Amino acid sequence: VQLQASGGGMVEAGGSLRLSCTVSGRTFSSDAVAWFRQGPGTERSCVAAISWSGTSTYYSDSVKGRFAISRDNADNTVYLQMNSLKPEDTAVYYCAAQEARGSTWIWTQHYQYDYWGQGTQVTVSS
Repeated sequence: VQLQASGGGMVEAGGSLRLSCTVSGRTFSSDAVAWFRQGPGTERSCVAAISWSGTSTYYSDSVKGRFAISRDNADNTVYLQMNSLKPEDTAVYYCAAQEARGSTWIWTQHYQYDYWGQGTQVTVSS
């Protein structure tokens, strides 16, 4: 099982980035997937998640209205479109996947996900 995240980088405040995470070795269309982030000295927290069907989504309050999660089951890829970026969005961003077993429930805790990508750094300058 491999989750390959990409798309991170450095951007000025107000800018945009699009993260991608391609999943291999699993039946991606059966998985709930999520994006977590971890800044210096902080715990890993969920910023966005999406059900296997794409019909349910979750956003943390800190990114609601600015970030959008989506998935393409044909390409085994989940995306995180990040707009109006702020310096406090600076973190390493991780994608995660979990077998949903047909449920549209969304998990938001890091211990609820078994499969993780390697992380991609996002740096937002003021």
